[in-house]
Amino acid sequence: MVYLILAEGFEEIEAIAPVDILRRADIEVKTVSITNELMVTGGHGICIKADITLRQIEFDTLEMLVLPGGLGGVNAIAGSPAAMELIEKVLKAGRKIAAICAAPTLLAKLGVADNLTFVSYPTVSNDIINAGGTYVPDKNVVCDNNIITGKAAGSSIEFALELVAALLDKKTAEQIRSAMIC
Repeated sequence: MVYLILAEGFEEIEAIAPVDILRRADIEVKTVSITNELMVTGGHGICIKADITLRQIEFDTLEMLVLPGGLGGVNAIAGSPAAMELIEKVLKAGRKIAAICAAPTLLAKLGVADNLTFVSYPTVSNDIINAGGTYVPDKNVVCDNNIITGKAAGSSIEFALELVAALLDKKTAEQIRSAMIC
């Protein structure tokens, strides 16, 4: 099961593209509100109804946690002790985690950016560099063991296809890319 976190101010395309593409690959994914409210408004005013709330996550089924960017959403996640505890638990368990745009800064806040090769939105890269990470500015998506990072909204499809490759295989990701004419 893939769980994708939604918090007020999230970047809509960075959430919807992965959900769409993962479901095209027949990967089960649930969107998760960090509050008790299922309706979550993105940074551009688009309201999304989450499938479940944070406390409804079944950790034993979690294969990957996806963190969309959007500075408002990332700040909301950072301000949620329960959300940050979940991210830390996923990392400690060695499960896959994917973060795009500003969301990789959450990894730095948890002290796991040391020796991490990553990409993020350029203006937040120093937060992760200062925590010991290595920024790769010429890539849209970077995989470093069980952590996948993406640059920004414009790389959302490439990011999502990399999630499919990590969860299934590159052949399936390429079949979806081809079918979508990317």
